[in-house]
Amino acid sequence: LFRSAGSGRPMLLIHGLIGSSANWRNNIDALAEQASVYAIDLVNMGKSQRVGGLDAGLKATANRVIAIMDALNLAEADIVAHSHGGAVALMLAARHPKRVRRLVLFAPANPYCRTGDLIVRSYCTPWGRLFACMLPYLPSQIQRFALGEVYGGPDRVGDSCLQEIVAGLRSPITLRHVLSTVRCWFADRDQLKAALRRIKRIPTLLVWGDRDCTVTVDSAVKLKRKLRR
Repeated sequence: LFRSAGSGRPMLLIHGLIGSSANWRNNIDALAEQASVYAIDLVNMGKSQRVGGLDAGLKATANRVIAIMDALNLAEADIVAHSHGGAVALMLAARHPKRVRRLVLFAPANPYCRTGDLIVRSYCTPWGRLFACMLPYLPSQIQRFALGEVYGGPDRVGDSCLQEIVAGLRSPITLRHVLSTVRCWFADRDQLKAALRRIKRIPTLLVWGDRDCTVTVDSAVKLKRKLRR
């Protein structure tokens, strides 16, 4: 599934983990004033098709985005992405540089940020997987606390965002896909670090919040050094 608006040069929006095209709802109209905007739901997320057993790694996810671009007849596009979607966009640019005109990345997950390592490892344990399976059915206060770090505090997790995330995680296929993505992360991070040299010449804009506690600003500085443009 995708949302589209506007006319002009194509712009593809990629959401983060446990997200959807709805994450961009407050941005699409403004962006559509200067571009043909396509906000996509990645496979097994949002309102897209549920397919069990898919490879959840960065390379496979990037290749599926290219398949979406092919279906939309987009020879190239400006790729706009955030969080884990930013890591997907970086891998896409490394593997398919001719399909990427420019990159705009909002706090992309990247090889130089280690603040989430403990959380990633915890969700790879049997207890972490059990908690992930229980989370969609726990009281909303616990759900907000579990998501609080990503949003800058439990009080910042809006009702609509919480409902969308919980609804997604209540799909067993989506939950398994998210946990597979988490299990892949350390290997994916190493592959992404090695791949960055192939995207150093693609024009890139990095956008960050200076108090981001999930993907830290110091990682932005290190990432910028690798991206020459």
